[in-house]
Amino acid sequence: MKEMKRTLTLIPVVLFGFSFMALATVFSTYGIAAEISHGMVPGAYVLALVVMLFTAYSYGQMAKAIPSAGSAYAYTQKAINPFVGFLVGWSILMDYLFIPMVNYLLFSIFFSAAFPSIPPYVWVLGLLILVTVINILGVQMATKANILLTGVSLLFIAMFIGLSIQEINGGAGTGSIWNFDAFYNTSEPFSFVVAGAALLCFSFLGFDSATTFAEETINPQKTIPRAVYIIVFMGGLVFIAVSYFAHNVWPDYSTFTNADAAANDIIELVGGKTFASFFLAVYGFTAFGSAMSSQASASRVLFAMGRDGQLPQGFFSKLHKKYDTPVNNILLISGFSLLALVLSLTLVASFINFGAFLAFTCVNLSVIAYYFVKGKQRSIKGAFLYLIIPLIGAVLDIWLLINLDRHSIILGSIWFVCGVIYMLVLTKGFKKAPPEIDLSGQAQL
Repeated sequence: MKEMKRTLTLIPVVLFGFSFMALATVFSTYGIAAEISHGMVPGAYVLALVVMLFTAYSYGQMAKAIPSAGSAYAYTQKAINPFVGFLVGWSILMDYLFIPMVNYLLFSIFFSAAFPSIPPYVWVLGLLILVTVINILGVQMATKANILLTGVSLLFIAMFIGLSIQEINGGAGTGSIWNFDAFYNTSEPFSFVVAGAALLCFSFLGFDSATTFAEETINPQKTIPRAVYIIVFMGGLVFIAVSYFAHNVWPDYSTFTNADAAANDIIELVGGKTFASFFLAVYGFTAFGSAMSSQASASRVLFAMGRDGQLPQGFFSKLHKKYDTPVNNILLISGFSLLALVLSLTLVASFINFGAFLAFTCVNLSVIAYYFVKGKQRSIKGAFLYLIIPLIGAVLDIWLLINLDRHSIILGSIWFVCGVIYMLVLTKGFKKAPPEIDLSGQAQL
């Protein structure tokens, strides 16, 4: 079985997850979230964090048992059956393939607005080429880039919080650092918090990308679960903190002139135009980091599926002789991302969440199948850890899946049907099972 070199430790894996999640995304979604939650964005983030922790728990449990670059695809393939595994891999690819494209589009939109004399395609092609080159050079190069990107994002966030505290102490906004109406305003129905959480769960998409580096990680059975928990929990704390101080600086969401640009108004209020310009640079770094991490993750899922024979092996399981990276997959994803030159942001974004929540649901069910059903972990403790917790996670993910917008469900279903058709061809009408992954490092129950 072809394997990649194990060089990653906990911190680099966590940095990949942070880059994929794009910590600064809390600013780009704040205005819309404030309107949907009636100003209770921090409370909505707390609820979203709780929901995502259930699925993070299941990813951690499956990463201990099946440390594979295939992530959700490999987990469901082994725990449930190869047919389900293939369809989950196919579905999650939709998420991974389109996230780089979204970042290229956002990058071009922001910077074309700032520099209108430069055509949008220049920004798309420039970022795409840079991301591709770094990912081909290997995870060590990408790790160095992630350190810089995450550091810049955290620096901006720290500055924003510091400036917000200064502004609030000066009498702006609520005039008080301590204001728990941001979490739950008793004069508003709790349903608004729930509605906000349904939107903001999308901010956590990407924590699962850490699991795709399992075959390049030292001691993945311990490192990957820890990384997943850290990414979700620390990312959630950052989102809660930023939204809390944004609310206290500008508590009345109804006064936003444009909800999409609300964060820009808040940032300019606390730091002036210079700080707002710094935000533009940070957002550029964020788009770059997310595109780089999502491309790297997708290339490794394709590698795992190619190695298993579920995609043509000669192409998808090829590793670069010098850099030991899945070079063909990286180049293929870059070619696919060129569609950013002709597709709209709305259309591309509609593809993303369907595949993610379908995969999340199946990973939760995989814990039940692997540990509770096959592993017979049926004591009181086992029932709690391997049945009740993942079942709650699965129910929550299904709830989010069925509450996606109509375009996401339609486009996601079309992609899923295409996967079923391909699997029919691959298995000659389900007459033979898809090839199964061979994991020599699989943990024993």
